[in-house]
Amino acid sequence: MNDMSQHPAAAGATGTAQPEAPRTIHRKDYRPPAWLVPDISLDFDLSLKAAKVVATLSVEKNGDDSTIRLDGDDLSLVSLKVDGNPHNDWRMDGSDLVVDLPGDRHELTIETLVDPSANTQLSGLYASNGLLCTQCEAEGFRRITFFPDRPDVLSRYKVRMKADKAAFPVLLSNGNPEAAGENADGTHWAEWHDPWPKPSYLFALVAGQLVANRDTFTTMGGRKVKLAIWVREGDEGRTGHAMRSLKDSMKWDEDTYGREYDLDDFNIVAVSDFNAGAMENKGLNIFNTRYILADPETATDGDFDAIEGVVAHEYFHNWSGDRVTCRDWFQLSLKEGFTVLRDQQFSADMGSAPVKRIEDVRILRAAQFPEDSGPLAHPIRPDSYQEISNFYTATVYNKGAEVIRMMTVLAGTEAFRKGTDLYFERHDGEAATCEDFVKAIEDGAGLDLTQFRRWYEQAGTPKIEVEMQHDAASKSVTLTLKQTVPPTPGQPEKLPMVIPLRAALFDRQTAKHRGEQLIVLDRAEQTFVFTGFDTPPVLSLNRGFSAPVSIVTPTPDDDLVFLAANDDDPFARYEAMQQLVVQHLVAAVLGQLDDGAKARGREAIGKVFSAVLADSALDDLMRGELLILPGESYLAEQLAVNQPGRIREEREALKAWLGDTLGDAFRALHDRCTKVPYSLSAEARGARKLKTQALVYLAAADPAGAATRAKAQYDAADNMTDRQGALMVLCGLDCAEREEALADFHQRFEGNALVIDKWFSLQAGSLHPRVIEHVRELAKNPEFTLTNPNRVRSLYMAFAVNTAGFHAESGEGYRIIADLILALDPINPNTAARFVPPLGRWRKMEPGRAAKMRAELERIVAAPKLSRDTFEQVSRSLEG
Repeated sequence: MNDMSQHPAAAGATGTAQPEAPRTIHRKDYRPPAWLVPDISLDFDLSLKAAKVVATLSVEKNGDDSTIRLDGDDLSLVSLKVDGNPHNDWRMDGSDLVVDLPGDRHELTIETLVDPSANTQLSGLYASNGLLCTQCEAEGFRRITFFPDRPDVLSRYKVRMKADKAAFPVLLSNGNPEAAGENADGTHWAEWHDPWPKPSYLFALVAGQLVANRDTFTTMGGRKVKLAIWVREGDEGRTGHAMRSLKDSMKWDEDTYGREYDLDDFNIVAVSDFNAGAMENKGLNIFNTRYILADPETATDGDFDAIEGVVAHEYFHNWSGDRVTCRDWFQLSLKEGFTVLRDQQFSADMGSAPVKRIEDVRILRAAQFPEDSGPLAHPIRPDSYQEISNFYTATVYNKGAEVIRMMTVLAGTEAFRKGTDLYFERHDGEAATCEDFVKAIEDGAGLDLTQFRRWYEQAGTPKIEVEMQHDAASKSVTLTLKQTVPPTPGQPEKLPMVIPLRAALFDRQTAKHRGEQLIVLDRAEQTFVFTGFDTPPVLSLNRGFSAPVSIVTPTPDDDLVFLAANDDDPFARYEAMQQLVVQHLVAAVLGQLDDGAKARGREAIGKVFSAVLADSALDDLMRGELLILPGESYLAEQLAVNQPGRIREEREALKAWLGDTLGDAFRALHDRCTKVPYSLSAEARGARKLKTQALVYLAAADPAGAATRAKAQYDAADNMTDRQGALMVLCGLDCAEREEALADFHQRFEGNALVIDKWFSLQAGSLHPRVIEHVRELAKNPEFTLTNPNRVRSLYMAFAVNTAGFHAESGEGYRIIADLILALDPINPNTAARFVPPLGRWRKMEPGRAAKMRAELERIVAAPKLSRDTFEQVSRSLEG
């Protein structure tokens, strides 16, 4: 072994001596890797405090550079050999290992030491309550060993793990198990091999005390795949839904996209300390426990849906992400946007397609639209970054999915499938780009997507102005559409986008239309003419939300009431109700309504709500969606200057008016739904959704009466959906029932971390007037910790989206989040940075609040040793 302590650069081998200045990486600067690594063998000697890693890399020159750069972060380098011999032609460049290599092919053997127990970043190899596990996306592998840690370096991995058998009886890695054995000293070992080349970000390892729920799946080609979901002992009874979701995903991907699983084993491991929701490591998916563990007593219907969707998402990555991966991190939406679309399609097929579409759009509007109009706006394929983890955003994921969905609208289902088949055929085993995907759809579907590519290049949500004129003499309708894409940071001027809009023109007398048409708006202004209309029709536009745009021209209330009652497109019906409420609330917030106008607006809304309550043709899942008011963040997007206090005030006033005016109907609805027994059927799920929705309106109108009814629902609950729904309503009320229910909930579920997360979130996100006081008290609770991302998010992210608390006029809400960021950044910068965007919306605020938000951002950016993650988010928020 080479004695590294004698080398003049050895003192810098850990890579932690000096913090690195933030460096901006540009997409235009991409160059192919100078060296490739066709094969890598990893030999781990594992323990919680000291893990020895011996990596053997087969490297091949891929250009003219005789120097190989191996990324590293927080590593202790023990030895380096080249072709089996000690090698001294190396140096440290910051945290990277740079080695001079004559010739075209070599074998590098690198020994490093890491301390998993000290890894609070939860990136690389880390400890989680006695387990050892990895998270390598995006740049975590460099925290395990020195390696060209970039997604376009694809390698075949062989892994050998040795560990104490009592402490780590289960040893898992990517691919298929090949051998295992025991040693005389109480240790044991296991060897795994993944035959499919993959980038380092897909490497995974898990070691610890785990038990498995096992099953099998036979693929369409006849391969019998062994399935296992690994959890801590005692949790295996809550993995049944995840296993069913996995098997459904495997079958659906075969039927819908023709994608067959390609290994003998598929393993999922649930861990309690995880920065994200889950990770698609090839053959060994690692999940946050919240997206695996579920039973009726501890998980809501929403939790069951989320588990189904996330399990599907990570499994679908096996092809859209693993077999075909990203060339570089600017192409992140290549895998994430496409896979989000796939998981959305899967969930729509597994349940109610209209309800799923509404839910997806609501998420887009709540998270991505504000991102698109703020300082952190970026295209779905960004042009630059300082820290790639900051681009795991709603734009890359959710808007990315919407952009690909538009391709399905333009191409049609069958032609789009031809395009995806071509994409997988062309790029299997490669690191591809967004352009590669678009070209495959273009060629497979026979489309010209030249202008459509602007969706990948331009940030911002397009705004559509609509003008419709009817000419009685010619019996024609002229529809004029104008599009503008607002300026965003770095992109002051925009070109017209290709916007596919599904549309229908309804006859006012018959309430029918002649068929849906696809209008493609691809210029700044376009006119479309329709003939054969004796009278002015009612326009239903962007049906199914065929394009992620905002229709900014107000629609007459009478037309919205008509569409809410008659539109045969479920999303369009929902949209008409939403727009009716949005137009009313925006006008109320801006003080544009006198008493008479406000009364007329409320009466129109009450009329459509009453119709929804009485419509026997509606299923309860859809009825529940139609009765949800537009969210406060979406309402804020409709205002030039956000007035959070006024938005909360007017929204709650409308809610109270509806609860009072339709009180008898809501009480009858609650009584009816209470009689439906628990099951996971659509009928029972719809009843539970409506039950709590009725309580929401009743609580706004009659707090005392609703408290009694909510407490009765809480006490009678035989499932978490009903129990949490009742507690959510009670948390917003200042009443004795609130304290009784909170105490019971905590006692009942003490020790169950995921449910106690709900206990924190319900209080931090409540309508209670003393919510700031409650958040400060909860932060002192012995069960709160900054080291577990789930617990941090449960308290502080729930508060950050709570308008009344976060935007308190005193600025105390802003201080709470800024203090959190500063405390969390040294521990887990990835999670800390995700709390910056709520503060970054300061330009949208009225001057008083804006000044307080900016002051907190300036306080954060002035802190010493701020991480790249947080520094980039804060600096962009101040400059953008």
